[in-house]
Amino acid sequence: MKRFVFALVALCLIVGVVAAAPKTKVKIALIVESTVDDKGWCQAMHDAITAVQKKYGSALVEYSYSEKMKPVDAGSAARQYVAKGFDIIICHGAQYKNLVLEMAEEFPKTTFAFGTSGEIGPKNVFTYMPESEETGYVNGIIAGLVTKSNIIGLVGPVDGGDAARYNRGFILGVRAVNPKANVQVAYTGSFGDFVKAAELAHTQIKAGADVLTGSAQQALGALRAVAEYKDKNIWWLGQDTAQLTIPESYKVIAAASYAYEAVVEQLIDKRQAGVLGGEVLPLNFANGGFIYKFNDKVGPVLTADIRKAAEKALADITANKITIPWKDVK
Repeated sequence: MKRFVFALVALCLIVGVVAAAPKTKVKIALIVESTVDDKGWCQAMHDAITAVQKKYGSALVEYSYSEKMKPVDAGSAARQYVAKGFDIIICHGAQYKNLVLEMAEEFPKTTFAFGTSGEIGPKNVFTYMPESEETGYVNGIIAGLVTKSNIIGLVGPVDGGDAARYNRGFILGVRAVNPKANVQVAYTGSFGDFVKAAELAHTQIKAGADVLTGSAQQALGALRAVAEYKDKNIWWLGQDTAQLTIPESYKVIAAASYAYEAVVEQLIDKRQAGVLGGEVLPLNFANGGFIYKFNDKVGPVLTADIRKAAEKALADITANKITIPWKDVK
């Protein structure tokens, strides 16, 4: 029973963010640069919106999305949604910042949202920021205890936003339990370059890395690279629990997910209360914004002691007993 406690607590907190159903129908649009089934960044937000829609019914929550939208193309899609009377338009990625700010000024009655960002936007723009140093720290605890080579690989998209927070939290988690370990950090320079992510993962593995991690949708390429070493003790720590259900999951020791239901519910509630933006919406373990799951299928690599150490770190973070100084990591 204990193994499900953290996911259950997080889900209960999410349900408690906004208890009341929308008073009137709300129309939500999502714009993403990848696809809504990418087993990562974009799917996490899509799944959250569909979960909220299922909770309240399509009569109260209407949902539409546009995939494979580069920032240069997304403006046309956003304008179409405004013309169709959509109340909330979520541009899921920091790369959409300039577009959102431009659109917000042009359409002041529409609520726009983008993330990740810790900046306070205009009065009709919400930003959201996963405090992902928390998930990174827990994954780092496991990585530092699992590694035998003391070489750990980290394949990031760019050194910014929640990815930067995750990476630095991960490094701090590793250091907390294994100061001798060396975390090799490499960036693809893109949120969706699966090929580059795979190449970097192979390079790190050839250099001796036996545990790897990464964030954003591009990380799936790195995981697939790890999965090519079927008979070797090379492992992955995920930043999306969808990675626990795919063919490559036999390499995933544990994974965290952003539970964007907390953000979506707040966007609906605040808009219906007359607040169209001007706030940052955080995600963390304490407010139910993260879910963390272990993978029992990986066998003896996830020992009872390693699991216990990760669970303690997670509990301490949730209770605000641990401060993760991610900004101190250069």
